Amino acid sequence: MEESGSSLRQLAATSKHFVRRLATIGENRLELLAVEVQEERERHLQAILLAFGVAAFGLLAGLTLTAAIVVMLWAWSPVAVLFILTALYAAAGIFLYRRLIGLLRNWQMLSATLDQLRKDRACLEKILA
Repeated sequence: MEESGSSLRQLAATSKHFVRRLATIGENRLELLAVEVQEERERHLQAILLAFGVAAFGLLAGLTLTAAIVVMLWAWSPVAVLFILTALYAAAGIFLYRRLIGLLRNWQMLSATLDQLRKDRACLEKILA
């Protein structure tokens, strides 16, 4: 009878230790997730601000270049010059759109957290098997 009580106490102690360790692992993973979310948010904000800057100054440069080309070739054919510039700008827009779609398809968010959770799951499966 004493042996049964002792093994139950040992089982209870082992279970408590396991649950504490599991809670610690969960807490660490949540902290990692929070840090990664913060880093991603800051990276997105920086990327958006840089994109706005690039867009604004690119637009100004494009307008200036367009005006210079139209003024320079006005005597030749103003309508043809505008059509050619429109086609070039449309091609550039399509190229950039395709690059953006490719970037969004390959975007991996929270990859370190997901990798760590996969490792934890594999470790738990090995322990429990």
